[in-house]
Amino acid sequence: MFEWKKLGMLAGGFLLGSYGVKILGSRDAKKLYTHTAAAALRMKDEVMKDVTTIRENAEDIAADAKEMNEQRRQEEEARIIEDAKAVLEAAQAEEVDQ
Repeated sequence: MFEWKKLGMLAGGFLLGSYGVKILGSRDAKKLYTHTAAAALRMKDEVMKDVTTIRENAEDIAADAKEMNEQRRQEEEARIIEDAKAVLEAAQAEEVDQ
């Protein structure tokens, strides 16, 4: 039993494929590909500009955070030193009173 429907679909696919290759290789199609590639390259350039800006901002934030942590560390050390001086002065005052 020969199925004409399958043969018709096979022939249609062959014709569509043959003409599809011609259409994809046409001058208009190449023009479309060129415009699409140019748009993709412009988009890539814009994305890279944004990435560079974000990277620079992240570096600035990291530098500010390091500076802030260093300042806090120095303030904490100064507070510890002042507390230690107060303890020593209290101990010396107690010795003098005895």
